[in-house]
Amino acid sequence: MSLIKSISGIRGTIGGAYNDNLTALDIVECTAAYGQLLKEAFEKPLVIVGRDGRISGKMVSSLVSNTLISMGCDVIDLGLSTTPTVEMAVIGKKAQAGVIITASHNPKHWNALKFLNEKGEFISAETGQTILNYIADSKLEFATIDHLGSYAKSNYFDEHIAAILKHEFVDQKRIKQAGFHVVVDCINSTGALSIPPLLDQLGVRYTLINEEVTGDFAHNPEPKIEHLSELSEAVISNKADMGIAVDPDVDRLAFMSPNGEMFGEEYTLVAIADYLLGLKKGPVVNNLSSTQALKDIAERHGVVCSSAAVGEVNVVNMMKKVNAIIGGEGNGGIIDPQLHYGRDALIGIALMLSHLAISGKNLNEIRNDLPHYEMIKDKIDLRKGTDVDNILSKIALHYKEEEVNTIDGVKIIFPGEWVHLRKSNTEPIIRIYAESKDRKAASELASTVKKRITELM
Repeated sequence: MSLIKSISGIRGTIGGAYNDNLTALDIVECTAAYGQLLKEAFEKPLVIVGRDGRISGKMVSSLVSNTLISMGCDVIDLGLSTTPTVEMAVIGKKAQAGVIITASHNPKHWNALKFLNEKGEFISAETGQTILNYIADSKLEFATIDHLGSYAKSNYFDEHIAAILKHEFVDQKRIKQAGFHVVVDCINSTGALSIPPLLDQLGVRYTLINEEVTGDFAHNPEPKIEHLSELSEAVISNKADMGIAVDPDVDRLAFMSPNGEMFGEEYTLVAIADYLLGLKKGPVVNNLSSTQALKDIAERHGVVCSSAAVGEVNVVNMMKKVNAIIGGEGNGGIIDPQLHYGRDALIGIALMLSHLAISGKNLNEIRNDLPHYEMIKDKIDLRKGTDVDNILSKIALHYKEEEVNTIDGVKIIFPGEWVHLRKSNTEPIIRIYAESKDRKAASELASTVKKRITELM
């Protein structure tokens, strides 16, 4: 897989053939371009830097921090941290930017730089394009010896957890009284440093697996059912109330029921939204590829569910537009604006424990109370030279009698089911997401649309 430079940052593999991976030169160049942009906007920019636990993290972090210093930016290095913790530190320390060094759910040989603005949110597409332009034009001015930036180390876990405990709908007392026991798969990354102190404060007993922060992930780090057999066995053998799975940078969250079955990553947001809407009414937001169940829950509570284009920055923008009380994505990403506008597994854990404690239900019972859908994720390979935009336009026209959304690819909404088609930015494919009341119906819907695309190629 080649190096990917995009408007959201830079990512690639560490090691391999030159120009086919993430090199030190790429890291320095991209960081310097962001530093240049910051210098033009702020007199003396302060940047928060943090990393997940992957093997290359320390090396990449050193390059990033020293490059920022060479550009004249001050740096506060959180070291091993989480994506939501870095986001909150940008706000709490009144910094002008942040850099998160993480390849999220990708395997251990991947790494990436993700850039934050002064609000602790991912940069806009426009800002990202400016960085790419600076790289292309070699528009970089390094600081003179008298104007180098400063460097300091810090930690922000305590402040992050303290903010969660102050959250209006995190019921610390009821959680402690419930006497929960949970199993946490830390995936050999910073979940091992951030989740235990939160559970300690909440009075929750826990068993950790894959808790050594080595970055040598015990399994594929994406928190999906096919990767979590060890967690399932641990939940059953410990007779735990639930299992908790996160990705290496702790912004995605999945739960496992007491019987060792997945709660469903798509339903993390749905369940937490159901809990919050029972306490406070307000709009909710997901993305176009997320389950219909959130809209059903919103209707049950008499509120509106809005769907944004795929991507955290798009969901955040929609949440601000409609003043949503909760939002996120179907990949287990919870965004609670009471805390900050970023996906945060830690607040998701605290809210779900509050839901369990207050309702008196177990995770299976909560899942059974939610609408049930099945989702199929497929793709279609494209021939060289295929005009994808033209195909998607023809698909939208073909289904014009149905409800069609074209803000991000094409989503066709039928009674009780939908299909979403998106062009990949990194591969010659069209991604196909289909959802219906059962797996067979979802599969048939995906196949029908896939056949129609093939006819148009």
